[in-house]
Amino acid sequence: MIDVILRILKKDTASNSRLKAKKLVFSVVPAVGYSLSTGFAADITANVAFYTGDPHQENLSAIDAEFVYDTKSQRILASRSEVWFDKNKFKLTTDLRVERYPVDTYGLGSGTTSATDDPIVYSYVRTYGTLFKEIVPDLYGGLGYQGDFHYNITQQGNANGTVSDYTKYGFSSTATSSGLVANLLYDNRQNPINPINGGYASILYRDNYTFLGSDNNWQELQIDLRKYFRLSPNNYNMLALWSITEFTSGNAPYLDLPATASDTYNNFGRGYAEQRFRGKDLLYLEGEFRFGILKNGLIGGVVFANGETFSGLNTGFQRVAPAIGTGIRLKINKHSDTNVCIDYAYGVGSRGLFVNLGENF
Repeated sequence: MIDVILRILKKDTASNSRLKAKKLVFSVVPAVGYSLSTGFAADITANVAFYTGDPHQENLSAIDAEFVYDTKSQRILASRSEVWFDKNKFKLTTDLRVERYPVDTYGLGSGTTSATDDPIVYSYVRTYGTLFKEIVPDLYGGLGYQGDFHYNITQQGNANGTVSDYTKYGFSSTATSSGLVANLLYDNRQNPINPINGGYASILYRDNYTFLGSDNNWQELQIDLRKYFRLSPNNYNMLALWSITEFTSGNAPYLDLPATASDTYNNFGRGYAEQRFRGKDLLYLEGEFRFGILKNGLIGGVVFANGETFSGLNTGFQRVAPAIGTGIRLKINKHSDTNVCIDYAYGVGSRGLFVNLGENF
């Protein structure tokens, strides 16, 4: 897009090569739009990509920030980062958020319907950080801390007048989870913003303790697997696969249970609004075919399909909630390989627009 703007201004696009020597490469996208989760929204999303060493012997590091103001009275300020150090011997990840978040919830399990719509409003602060140390090339061990703080929680109750799963589970106006994490990570993607090959595998164990401020002692196991297959070195066509498995034990707060789009970047489950499904356990699978439309990479497209299933209040996994969709990719910055992703997805009784800066996974 920078080249396109320079051509419109009748500037020499060759001058754009100076960006290659810069240590920091910024991408900023202000937008006004609509999504299932936000309604009509004003959004500013930005990321900065950089190498921590010179010459560039580390993977590309990235920090993103997002501010959202929308018609559902949601206010979101979030920043997430993946920073590589010392020839990839260390990696630091963070996830920091401050939110005021009205959202429709429907109870536990993937078999819920709109009849049990239970609107909830809460304020939320997240503080996540993990430092990884290389064990062998591309394999890392990490230790860190994760804190989730919900307060000013209110619920309207189920639309059909029945008792909500949140009440049955144990409603409270505040909820705190505070725990230590151990993370085994394999990552040979050179660019997390737009991977073109390689793979990613994360096994995370989180143990929450009352002595750290958690309301209850509870545990979580999360397995996140991603694989990328570039189909030809001569074009942008590729196949990307993603799976997430989560299990919890103990009395985890209701709002900290696995839910639709509860991953770091709130991306999984396109086709459904954020937190549409929730449960103590989760299984998720997605496949996406990415292809180029213009040879220079300015415009591309995707088609994708996914499915998610959650356990119910007192049951095991329920039905699979499937979704399919398609989308357009617009290369906003060729140096960091950052795309603006505009997708439209269909779920069961649900459909909507999903916009992202950088690939969804």
